Amino acid sequence: MQMTSVRDDFSTTIKVLVPTGRNLYQPLGGVMAARKSPLRAVEKNETAPERTAPMSITDAAESGEQLELLVALRRRVAITVEDPNCPPRDLAALSRRLQELGKEIEAIKLKVRQEAEEDGGVTADEDWDAEAI
Repeated sequence: MQMTSVRDDFSTTIKVLVPTGRNLYQPLGGVMAARKSPLRAVEKNETAPERTAPMSITDAAESGEQLELLVALRRRVAITVEDPNCPPRDLAALSRRLQELGKEIEAIKLKVRQEAEEDGGVTADEDWDAEAI
């Protein structure tokens, strides 16, 4: 693109960018940095982890875990938003709620990670030693 002077109807000269014939979809040069892929090679005798069925909203509420409840709610709202029969009047509110749920879940996960780092990581329960008291 190059800068060109143009006169409008009000006798004012303005400068505008006009195409120079170059394909606008070509990169301007340089190389994009490659992102590290989360994929890895499977080790010998490695099996996929077992997948558990998603928890229902009722089960998540009864569990008392806030994170599980938010995940179940997010799943339910996502299913509703994706449904082609979802009323358009509800779509905006549901979409907004879906984003809010995602932010709340990420905030809880971040808090758990930070607490784990402060405590030196997650450790397994140890056997009770009465003499340690």
